[in-house]
Amino acid sequence: MKRIYMDHSATTPTDPQVVEAMLPYFTDKFGNASSLHSFGQEAAESLEKSRQQVADLIAAKPGEIVFTSGGTESDNLAIKGIAYQNSKRGKHIITSTIEHPAVLNTCAYLEKAGFEVTYVPVDIDGILDVAELENAIRDDTILITVMHANNEIGTIQPISDISKISKEKGIYFHTDAVQSVGKIPVDVKELGIDLLSISSHKIHGPKGIGALYIKKGTCIQAIAHGGEHEGRLRAGTENIPGIVGFAKATTLAKESLEVDSKRLTELRDLLIKKVLDSIEYSYLNGHPTKRLPNNANLRFSFVEGEAMLLSLDMKGIAVSTASACSSKSLEPSHVLKAIGLRPEDAYGSLRISLGKNNTCEEVDYVVESLIDVVAKLRDMSPLV
Repeated sequence: MKRIYMDHSATTPTDPQVVEAMLPYFTDKFGNASSLHSFGQEAAESLEKSRQQVADLIAAKPGEIVFTSGGTESDNLAIKGIAYQNSKRGKHIITSTIEHPAVLNTCAYLEKAGFEVTYVPVDIDGILDVAELENAIRDDTILITVMHANNEIGTIQPISDISKISKEKGIYFHTDAVQSVGKIPVDVKELGIDLLSISSHKIHGPKGIGALYIKKGTCIQAIAHGGEHEGRLRAGTENIPGIVGFAKATTLAKESLEVDSKRLTELRDLLIKKVLDSIEYSYLNGHPTKRLPNNANLRFSFVEGEAMLLSLDMKGIAVSTASACSSKSLEPSHVLKAIGLRPEDAYGSLRISLGKNNTCEEVDYVVESLIDVVAKLRDMSPLV
């Protein structure tokens, strides 16, 4: 049976070159980067070299990179760290209705702690209204956190426009760029970002490692306490094998970004066109062009997404119905609800996220399989 993986927004296979780079740091180069002897200094040297490599991917300075356990921790550190450090100045935060659970649940936690959060809606394509965001700003607003690209529908937000407003108002701006970094160009200086979250396993690096970019001069507080690691912002012995692997993944992503982005965009558009042309009552969720090059979120009337997912899995195809972080929930996707879909339409949606190793032949097989699966499920549906 074929095995075709098209769920790269959930996670990616670790690149063999990344694994090769990591291996010595489990055995030969196992020192603690805080130790003063040669084993420790060897690890410390690799740590700082890796920090430079990660910084290079987003045009940051190495001293602005703090290593974390991944995107979720980076989001927590950014949002809670800014909130706690700046609470005397204000307790108001602005975000969007389609953020990742790592942001939404962190904001909900802060609401219980006395902060106020405004959730700015998005349009049918999933794009935030910048004017509405600006109208939501108050004298006590201390942070705006809006994701760069959505993890479910792939829509890319007008980050530069938001950053201009935040600068004019003297408000910190954080963006969750877990899905965009390594897929589209991200320059923190050009975008005008104060804090940016990255995750290794979305770009063919290992799981359990990520980073938070913190612009120099940003007033932020640590949320985990212990040693003086990572500029006293993230206590705990650094995961050197993971950091080295992450750094290698960022280097590979930077080298192939332009070529991969072009190829994935062509493959994505081919997939979308073939599905929409071949299957009646099928639709694209999200903006048709302002979207990640590898993301196709499609909905099919009169069928249920989980049934499609399981049927495709039996044909050796891996896709998803929503974010992997909320896929076990019985509720329809909060993102699809936020763009105005009815529950039955949200339930009938699939996220197909391509990777650098997918081929045109695999796209053809997936489309053929979808045609077959949708037809069979509709035959059994009482709604048709």
